Amino acid sequence: MKIVIFASGSGSNAENIVNHFIGTSIQISAIFCNVEGAGVIQRAERLGIPLELFNKEEWTTGDRIDLILSSYQPDLIVLAGFLWKFPLRLLSKFPHVLNVHPALLPKFGGKGMYGMNVHQAVVDAKEIETGITIHWVNEHYDEGAIIFQATCKIDPNDTPMDVAQKIHQLEGEHFPRIVEEVLKDIEPKS
Repeated sequence: MKIVIFASGSGSNAENIVNHFIGTSIQISAIFCNVEGAGVIQRAERLGIPLELFNKEEWTTGDRIDLILSSYQPDLIVLAGFLWKFPLRLLSKFPHVLNVHPALLPKFGGKGMYGMNVHQAVVDAKEIETGITIHWVNEHYDEGAIIFQATCKIDPNDTPMDVAQKIHQLEGEHFPRIVEEVLKDIEPKS
């Protein structure tokens, strides 16, 4: 089984997934990144994972990206902090795309709801709990079928940074395990 990871930021979730599958029959074929200088680039190099860097125009037209992604023939694509909407043209070729969202969907999802934007919105709404949602990706932001959710309490004096730390802990604890569980239900391409 082959996984391709898409990431836009530091890459901690990507690294957790790579480390989870070391010594197994699951191969992390590549990491795709859309942000020059993102931390995930150095992580990919250190972990010995091929890195594919691309820009907005390449993403929009699809010519180069579609070809490169097709060459890896992934059984599963994992969005680990990837901030651009996954296009329908790719979903039709690669229907198994998984995302982790830093809130309990359907709350605090949609365009622009990522990272600290989500944590700030959760604090501003005076929520008493939040969590992560791992879901299938469809043509709409954060509306794909939910696979798994985990929750954590929010204290009245928690800042968005406090919430971010709690969410990061949940992602580290659950995301690699859920990726592994999802793979059991996917037919390998080769």
